[in-house]
Amino acid sequence: MDFDWNNPAFEPKEDLKVRDIEESFEDPFAVRLLPDSPRFAKTSRYFNLGRAANGEGVFSIYRTNGKQVRVIGSRLFEPEEMFFYKRRMKQLLD
Repeated sequence: MDFDWNNPAFEPKEDLKVRDIEESFEDPFAVRLLPDSPRFAKTSRYFNLGRAANGEGVFSIYRTNGKQVRVIGSRLFEPEEMFFYKRRMKQLLD
């Protein structure tokens, strides 16, 4: 997966590194969602919930042209997102 980090739309916080964000997209259990909100649908933005190699859950909003991923924003999981991620992972493993 190729990422476009030229002029990023945000500055990753100290507890979140660019490498962690990229690793969360490579997570085999990552959940990718197309939001049903008209606000996001107009601009073709997607959500990714995945874990970095260090185990941290990363929530990202991104755009893609099919070749490159442009991350618009990322942060660590909220407790509800970790619950959703673990539930989805369990469904895939059962």
